[in-house]
Amino acid sequence: MRVAVVYGGRSSEHAISCVSAGAIISHLPPARYEVIPIGITKDGQWVVGSSDPDELTIHDRRLPEVTGEAAISLSLDPTHPGRFVYAGGPATGQVFADVDVIFPVLHGRFGEDGTVQGLFEMAAVPYVGAGVLASAASMDKEFTKKLAAAEGLPIGRDVVVRENRTLTDEEKDLLGLPVFVKPARGGSSIGISKVDHWDELDDAMDLARTHDSKVIVESMIVGTEVECGVVQHPDGSLEASLPAQLDDTESGDEGFYGFDTKYLDNVITATIPADFDRDTIRHIRDLAIETFQALDCEGLARVDFFVTDHGPVLNEINTLPGFTPISMYPQMFGATGIGYAELLDILIQRAIVAHSRG
Repeated sequence: MRVAVVYGGRSSEHAISCVSAGAIISHLPPARYEVIPIGITKDGQWVVGSSDPDELTIHDRRLPEVTGEAAISLSLDPTHPGRFVYAGGPATGQVFADVDVIFPVLHGRFGEDGTVQGLFEMAAVPYVGAGVLASAASMDKEFTKKLAAAEGLPIGRDVVVRENRTLTDEEKDLLGLPVFVKPARGGSSIGISKVDHWDELDDAMDLARTHDSKVIVESMIVGTEVECGVVQHPDGSLEASLPAQLDDTESGDEGFYGFDTKYLDNVITATIPADFDRDTIRHIRDLAIETFQALDCEGLARVDFFVTDHGPVLNEINTLPGFTPISMYPQMFGATGIGYAELLDILIQRAIVAHSRG
């Protein structure tokens, strides 16, 4: 089976996408799958990618990046699903590869937000992960919370700020301090600030707006940060992983679970399973599946919670979670009894089944 691993992209999570792709490529069994690497540069050009995981790794805090190679494009002709053709030079229009399924290892905008999923739907090619609606709603923290709240799931207090306005005094009173200021449609903690005093708000809003015109300001939730994976088996059944309890999230220079703390500072450890009683762990796993269903997800997701004195509270959901060597999603399923290669196999087989049913 030929699997196109698509990575990179135009989002601020370009580098993490590359690292995730390198790990996936190195774990796909060559006897079962032929990998066709497809890179997307930061300016959006699709090119022949690298199948060398070492080129898709962070070295001494230097982040990997897709560079220009032979330009290619995905054919939108549904009578030839999964066909990539050369898009430049003397070979323009000639077939580069025909693939059976696409594994979009794309985090953030133009990859996890429903846009590329719409492209795959038009091309009639099977792909791993959530569809257009679930991807878009899960990427947007405003609509994640609205859909979760409609299903009765526990969420925290927040205010959505559009355009160039700031918080009103009434909104500040509602939220209290501290607050977290976030791009509404971002990931990997990029563009996020913790605000302990209101005179820090304007700078935090400006930073968030460099990544998204819509900003969400959330009340700080006091609790233990916990993540839980969900995988959908080929028969459609859902399985939640043992949850991971994130330790030392405030140990990095950022003071919270930010980008550097996640990927560069090497200070985060995790306790898997999380250090809670059986009932709490069962509750977290049940809530992860309920959140997956509330957002109409498909294939996989990682659901993040804060476990407070009053129970778990939803933080966010990721429909294409990280697959880097330190990412929680494969680690949690490893602890649950599903190894990395087996997990990839389940996701690919589920994609084939789901899209064969239309």
